[in-house]
Amino acid sequence: MVRWAAFSCLLVPVVLLWCGGSFAGATGTALGLAAVTAACRVLLRRSEAGADAAGAARRGRHHRAAPGARGSGRHSGGNTPVT
Repeated sequence: MVRWAAFSCLLVPVVLLWCGGSFAGATGTALGLAAVTAACRVLLRRSEAGADAAGAARRGRHHRAAPGARGSGRHSGGNTPVT
């Protein structure tokens, strides 16, 4: 996704110049697209890191039991054999 954004940061100003736009306008457009691309990349990495941390926290809570806590209630006693 970021590669396409970088490609568009280069392609859009070229197209603007080819269609008769000014060099200053094409430069401003390229800088604006680069800023938006950088901001989106930062936000994407943050959301991925947050999702990884949330997934690890969920997995950690699921496998860790409080001291003295009983299981899910499925087994009635400690080491009693099932008959």
